[in-house]
Amino acid sequence: MSQSDVNNPSPFPPYYPAPQQRSSLVGCLLAISLVMNVLLGGFAFLACLGAAAVGGGTSTDFSSSTQLSEIHHSGSTTSKDKVAIINLEGVIMEGTLGFVHKQIAQASKDKNVKAVVLRVNSPGGSITASDDLHRRLVELKQGNDAKKLHAMPHLVVSMGSLAASGGYYVAMPASKIFAERTTMTGSIGVYASFPNMEGLSKQIGAGMITIKQGEIKDSGSPFKEMGAKERQVWQDMVDQSYNLFIKIVEDGRPELKNKFLEKITIDPLQAGPGPKIEGKTYTRYRADGGIFTGDQALKYGLIDQIGTLEDAVAEARKLAGLSEDNKAIRYEKPRSFMDLVLEVRSGKNSPNASFNFANLPEALMPRLWYLAPGSELSGISSILSNP
Repeated sequence: MSQSDVNNPSPFPPYYPAPQQRSSLVGCLLAISLVMNVLLGGFAFLACLGAAAVGGGTSTDFSSSTQLSEIHHSGSTTSKDKVAIINLEGVIMEGTLGFVHKQIAQASKDKNVKAVVLRVNSPGGSITASDDLHRRLVELKQGNDAKKLHAMPHLVVSMGSLAASGGYYVAMPASKIFAERTTMTGSIGVYASFPNMEGLSKQIGAGMITIKQGEIKDSGSPFKEMGAKERQVWQDMVDQSYNLFIKIVEDGRPELKNKFLEKITIDPLQAGPGPKIEGKTYTRYRADGGIFTGDQALKYGLIDQIGTLEDAVAEARKLAGLSEDNKAIRYEKPRSFMDLVLEVRSGKNSPNASFNFANLPEALMPRLWYLAPGSELSGISSILSNP
């Protein structure tokens, strides 16, 4: 290399030969991945179209004439005579009970259904939804000629882990009520609750200016303390709903008429290693709004028998006078549009657990509740989960 080359280096970088091309394996894998994604997307699209055709969009439409599929539960697989198991699961709330209503309607119109078992696993819900469901079950039991619904006099209730407040309310049309030994039930009572942010508003210097006409028009506003008259108005509404609850349970349990407000004395179990206190008792009454265990509910006449779902099915068969040639069936809940999409994406059944925050204003509306104690968030989340 000359001295001039050292003093005047070339402005271009040195040339290196291109590396040898890598194997086409990576390209093949990418192509396969692309094809699989296209196929999966196409399958998801077809599944969504099918769901939309059957279910009516993003949620399942139970008002159509499409029949629910029956799932064999027990008994003969060939018999025509049926015991229908109707499943009530979760919070009883307007707009969320389409599947329950459809089960009731289908059983009512099926002349091969000779008895019904209502399986309840619910903390209750709103008073309107609970009362509407109670009315439908009364109609199921008594029939309705105008609607071409034959009478189903043999209605048995089977309580799951929780059948409280509205969940107990809807059990009242039953001829017999079973609860499991681990069931929590009762909670005969009503409440309305309102958030109070008046103290917080004063601390942060923010509030709400209300222009109204009507002395108690802004009753229940979270930005002010509720006055005595406002509180009394709400108390009257709660009392009216409470009186209705008492009437419904007295009609369903006539042997307890005028006994729901009677005091009962309870001996505490005093479990554990501590010393047992003699004569330690406390008093309750059946309609104090609190929960009773299955054994307590049996003792105080709120249910008829401790037993499982199978025991309730056997009792329904007995009440209907069915021979051994019969079967018990359940109804399958159709999957919604989103259920199928999530199943395709995950490769397994996936519940649609998303919240619809467009329902937030409805969720925050003041309501009177037939709900088990501590279940407020269940009621709110039920509304938010409604499509």
